[in-house]
Amino acid sequence: MPESWKITLPCTRAEAEILAEQELFEISADMGLSIVTREVDAAQPDAWVIDIYTDSQPTKDQLARLAKLSPSALTRKVKPQVEKLPDEDWVSLSQQGLEPLRAGRFHVHTGNDAPLSDPEVVNLQIDAGQAFGTGHHETTLGCLTTLDLLKRRGRHYRNIIDVGTGTGLLAMAARHLWPVARIMASDVDPVAVEVCKRNAALNGLETGCSRHGITMVASNGLDHRAIRQRAPYDLIIANILARPLIGLAPQVAAAAAPGSTLILAGLLTEQQEELVGAYRHNGFRLVESRKQDQWPCLVLQRRRDHRSSRPLSQIRSPLPETYFGEW
Repeated sequence: MPESWKITLPCTRAEAEILAEQELFEISADMGLSIVTREVDAAQPDAWVIDIYTDSQPTKDQLARLAKLSPSALTRKVKPQVEKLPDEDWVSLSQQGLEPLRAGRFHVHTGNDAPLSDPEVVNLQIDAGQAFGTGHHETTLGCLTTLDLLKRRGRHYRNIIDVGTGTGLLAMAARHLWPVARIMASDVDPVAVEVCKRNAALNGLETGCSRHGITMVASNGLDHRAIRQRAPYDLIIANILARPLIGLAPQVAAAAAPGSTLILAGLLTEQQEELVGAYRHNGFRLVESRKQDQWPCLVLQRRRDHRSSRPLSQIRSPLPETYFGEW
């Protein structure tokens, strides 16, 4: 069994909640990492810790890069703590703090916990690893709950895309809710695409271009040819970050069918007004805003009379590679 190492770094709650920033993807590509965050003490809501598991001893350069994940620790000159673990599976170790959760009809759990036997429940197994979206962040919870509500309200969709899919959780949830829909899932990180494929297989779901498969592609925004060819979409899900969401508004508008539904998450409450304004300018109206703590999940609808100024094939993502990441 390979060596297992754990790197621990204190951080604030805000820092724990923005680990989908660009630098984390770059670090994850260099080292086989599993990164989880945890609250240290409920009585101290801003006291959090980043736990990083790897199968090789980190170098000084790697530790210096990992230290940047916590600007507050850098300011206080707190160095990452490194310890060699016993001969155990570090991916399993990283999952021990992830409790099963419920969001609508969905029960999300790791391999350490058994699925529920209730026939009304949809079990989804998502193990901690090298991609975002285990379901334990408020934004992912909000999206799962929103998808469930749309289904309960009788909404039907035939062409769906999950932009910044991470582990593929939301795309898989959509497959359970709308089994005959065509579903596309994209992520800028090729590692996430492979993780997404493995998670789909783990949950007994098809991938690829078959009628019931989830098509998964690595793409910066909606730049991929396969995404453009399958447009327009009647349901678009994007659980990333506020800044890339705003930048993607013209692309999303060009990819959306008239009257389509758009679910946006990854923004903070104070970012909602600017983000909604960007999408209103591109032909959407806000239908609903549901909040988990300080993280809104927005439902918008494309106006039927709005036409994009340019077709999707002529609009490229304005954002740099590795900017995306699902919570």
